[in-house]
Amino acid sequence: MAGQQFQYDDSGNTFFYFLTSFVGLIVIPATYYFWPRDQNAEQLRLKTLRRVHGRCLWYRLRLMKSQQSIIPTLKKVALLIGWALFLFLAYKVSKIDREYQEYNPYEVLSLDPGASISEIKRQYRLLSLKFHPDKGGDEVMFMRIAKAYAALTNEESRNNWQKYGNPDGPQATSFGIALPAWIVDQKNSMLVLLVYGLAFMVILPVVVGTWWYRSIRYSGDQILINTTQLFMHFMYKTPNMNMKRLGMVLTAALEFDPHNNKEATIRPTDNTEVPQLIRDLGNINVKKKEHPFCYPYSLKARVLMLSHLARMEVSENTEEDQRFVVRKIPALLQEMINVGCQLTVMANSRRGFHAPRLVSIENCMKLSQMIVQGLQESKSPLLQLPHFEEEHLRYCVSKKYKVRSILDLVSLKDSDRRSMLRFLGEEKYDEVMAVLGSFPNITVDIKLQVLDDEDSHNITAGSFVTVTVTLTRKRMLDFFEKEQEQVCVPEDPNTEEGQGDVGKNKSKVWQNKNKAAKKTSKSKKKKLSKKKAPSQPQKQDKQKQANGTVAGNEVAPFTKEEENEVSDKGSDSEEGGTNKDSPSERDDESDKQSDTEPDEMGGDDEEEWKALQQSIQRKEKALLETKSKITHPVYSLYFPEEKQEWWWLYIADRKEQTLISMPYHVCTLKDTEEVDLKFSAPSKPGNYQYSVILRSDSFMGLDQIKPLKLEVHEAKQMLDNHPQWDIPETEEEEEDQEDSDGIEESEEEEEDND
Repeated sequence: MAGQQFQYDDSGNTFFYFLTSFVGLIVIPATYYFWPRDQNAEQLRLKTLRRVHGRCLWYRLRLMKSQQSIIPTLKKVALLIGWALFLFLAYKVSKIDREYQEYNPYEVLSLDPGASISEIKRQYRLLSLKFHPDKGGDEVMFMRIAKAYAALTNEESRNNWQKYGNPDGPQATSFGIALPAWIVDQKNSMLVLLVYGLAFMVILPVVVGTWWYRSIRYSGDQILINTTQLFMHFMYKTPNMNMKRLGMVLTAALEFDPHNNKEATIRPTDNTEVPQLIRDLGNINVKKKEHPFCYPYSLKARVLMLSHLARMEVSENTEEDQRFVVRKIPALLQEMINVGCQLTVMANSRRGFHAPRLVSIENCMKLSQMIVQGLQESKSPLLQLPHFEEEHLRYCVSKKYKVRSILDLVSLKDSDRRSMLRFLGEEKYDEVMAVLGSFPNITVDIKLQVLDDEDSHNITAGSFVTVTVTLTRKRMLDFFEKEQEQVCVPEDPNTEEGQGDVGKNKSKVWQNKNKAAKKTSKSKKKKLSKKKAPSQPQKQDKQKQANGTVAGNEVAPFTKEEENEVSDKGSDSEEGGTNKDSPSERDDESDKQSDTEPDEMGGDDEEEWKALQQSIQRKEKALLETKSKITHPVYSLYFPEEKQEWWWLYIADRKEQTLISMPYHVCTLKDTEEVDLKFSAPSKPGNYQYSVILRSDSFMGLDQIKPLKLEVHEAKQMLDNHPQWDIPETEEEEEDQEDSDGIEESEEEEEDND
């Protein structure tokens, strides 16, 4: 049995193969992931956004960053150096001769295979004269020639060559190690050992340990675990949290503490600039001794946040710290909402556990809008638009126009809008209209059902209800282009809550159109009732109207007057029909109608089943695919980085100030998005009034509140003796009856034949 032989690469040839593969495995993926993307494409994108977002702070910072940054250039240089090294190693490998070749004595003697013995001897003599060491030739080459001559002339050597590929017989298997021999040289042993120990016993444990201890400090959303615990403590301690208290808890986050976050800084100038901002702001409760609100980092963050909302001018160093605080706040507010939802779930499952009120969670959402737009809660939403200042609002809230919100401004006629905004000038007016046209216009469609039930529209006590909300996103520009058509414009939550009197004093464009639509629907009903009297009402339609009615989405049932008119006209038509049709014809028609009704019911069931299957397939497909969270850039004059347009969608009981379904963060709404909100129906039968609420995390005044009426029935009782368990007995009786009938028929046939 042949042995095994291990040897290091003395020449370094095998090591070049290893090194080339190693460098290639690093350079190729790094080029794919880290090569700077086309800067021209980014410049073109910014150019397309310039008309609308040109005045935004994040847009100006992005332009400055793209012009001053040298990071893309450094990345390109590093990757090019890596590729140069890879190509050099590949060239070196291509020039290395293969050491292992199949031994062929004919090639050594420069003979053709199958040469005769005389030709072999003659060639050997010629080569011996040339390479013999005594004649001044190459000794190594002469040994190879002699070995080849023996392999072709000696019988034993020839057999060994034919069997084992070598005239000397079987050889040991050789394995090359892709490391140069100097690594295992005794002279370099201490140096190599030192490098190995430093790399694997010091550097690697330190890197892994540092990464691990940093990662365990953060949650999945890159929020410090201690910050989450801080939010949970204060939200449980203060269930009804007003906006002032919310700001104090928010700015106490440890992300703003330099001891927990290296990005946060404390400057020597803070001792003079922060007190000056406190004097300018006033009434921020500086003397409060409650921890951690009295800590310097918390006080500084609170002052910077309030100065941002007040749109105050600050120094250059303070502005840099202010941008850092403002960038962190939206993610922290989302974490506070998650904490509020967790506390609500815990309160629903435990008795005596205090859940945060609905107003606390909604204040988090409102504060997110305020931070993105840089506006205080009491300020007009019109200040989100460019060129609008405090002194300009008097033109909008005058008795003639009474424009207090974005929706009021959109609902104006173009002539009235131009007249009201005449103080802007033509160029500024066009810019305001371009920005206003980019604002979102969301249409909300609601569908209520119980999925895992035979009667999906019958809501029973304790059942699991699914509210499917379809959000369709369009631009306000579409409203301007189609002012003559019916456009669904979002409702103002202030009018819903009674905080504004705009809806009382002035009728909106979309309200008039909805009224006209209702009139036309009523006229259509009357026309249909004149043509044909309604048949017996279907149970499913009644249950739809009773259980899942949503304002503006379902057709209202007939009133008593309309029912009387329909019955009178139906009786008249029947009296007239007696003169034309005979009783037998009427009976035939009634039979046909009774035959078609089950077919129609079956068709409705099939359509409902197909729709259910399609929705399930669509949801399964949505779970498998990953959607980008890049939707539409938000127009924000004072936010320091580009913000994407996201929404919160949830169901709430505004009377009891509680959440019914947890807020769903809609981060992928580009054109259309379908969201399922699930909750358990109340345990007691009755009528319940809920609200489906859509709130923006970036825009003020574009929230929507849709009423949701819920009629809960008593739960069905389980039957002990269900008819399905009697099926086998009935089947046996039917089979026995069929057998007896068959015997009687056969006996009658035999008697007839006789």
